[in-house]
Formats: sequence, structure tokens, C-alpha cells
Amino acid sequence: MEPLLISITETAKALNLGRTSVYALIGEGKLDSRKMGRRRMVTTASVRRLVDGEG
Repeated sequence: MEPLLISITETAKALNLGRTSVYALIGEGKLDSRKMGRRRMVTTASVRRLVDGEG
């Protein structure tokens, strides 16, 4: 089963971006994120939408 949430660092690696750019995409609403305890996690669905050009 594919993970539903991935860390900021994993997102940055997957998109070949820096962590700051990932946070900027979250701020712009292009990536969806959730707080899990103290960690901010990104939904894999929003990463896929961004890559597919839908976001």
C-alpha cells in the first residue's frame, strides 16, 4: 500500500526541490499538508496532482 502522507524531506527529494520550496508550495495551496503530532506531512495525492499539472 502506498503511503498517504510523506514528510517534507521526502517530498523535497521526490520533487527534486529544497525544503523551503516545499513549504512555499504548501503556502501557495499547491500541496496539501496535515499536522501529525509535531510533524507537518504532505499528502501523496497532492504531490501526484502537482506533478501531473493539475495543481
